[in-house]
Amino acid sequence: MTAGNEPLIFWIGFLSFIVLLLVLDLLVFHRKPHEVGAGEAFKWVCFWVGLAVAFNIFIYFEFGSKRALEFTTGYLVEEALSIDNVFVFLILFQYFKVPKQYQHRVLFFGILGAIILRGIFILSGAAILNKFHWVIYIFGAFLVYTGIKIIAQKEVEVHPERNPILKLLRKIMPMTDNYVEAKFFVRNAGKLMATPLLAVLAVVEGTDVVFAVDSIPAIFGVTRDPFIVYTSNIFAILGLRALFMLISGIMDKFRFLKYGLGLVLAFIGVKMLISGWFEVPIGISLGAVVALLGGSVILSFIFPAPPEKS
Repeated sequence: MTAGNEPLIFWIGFLSFIVLLLVLDLLVFHRKPHEVGAGEAFKWVCFWVGLAVAFNIFIYFEFGSKRALEFTTGYLVEEALSIDNVFVFLILFQYFKVPKQYQHRVLFFGILGAIILRGIFILSGAAILNKFHWVIYIFGAFLVYTGIKIIAQKEVEVHPERNPILKLLRKIMPMTDNYVEAKFFVRNAGKLMATPLLAVLAVVEGTDVVFAVDSIPAIFGVTRDPFIVYTSNIFAILGLRALFMLISGIMDKFRFLKYGLGLVLAFIGVKMLISGWFEVPIGISLGAVVALLGGSVILSFIFPAPPEKS
């Protein structure tokens, strides 16, 4: 079976499975808002990673080892790029002073929006690449540029108050001053009002769109199969909430991770730029991604950042 020719039933089955998981997550496992501790977060990380591994086994037996390696590589790339999302989410939650028991709810609906938006982006990107092959060189050059920019930048600055989505929301809809449980909307004297939680969700969605500009071209540099691109992408972001709860307190320890991410993006960019003359084997791509990301994490723990002077 050639790339991109998966039967429609596979798409329907996958999306139905994801919807079922999200319904269970919202209505059963997290029906009551509560603070997710490190122990619970670790269990959920294991659950989502385990699901991705199980799905990859299905890919292996259904499509072969090459597609399975592409899924693994795409999943690792997206999961690694999600670390940046975690950093930004941490800043957003601190800026908006979101109570910890409501953070999971925001991330749940943020990921629900991401599943829809990324599906649109991926299918559009696949259609463009199939019709205009030369676009892959633009993607490649963009990823090389982004990789170099990540390596060169000293510190990521996030200014939630400047977000255009937040400014627009505040103009078109009245907003309460305080959070009202885990609600996004409330009625006050018969008037519908947004709560600050909706503002946080809007900024999270807008932030994910920005990150998708990097991550989706990166996965297209791994495989051109929309089904593999989409499923690896979705499995990675499904575990993003648990990953955030687990590592948000130790983000500062990964001091060299940005260099690993930058080099991964640059590597995939170069891979796309030379694709017209030489195809890098997927095994080499996977090895490079693992080596660069794993090496940056190991170096971060071997050479920790010096303690800040008080």
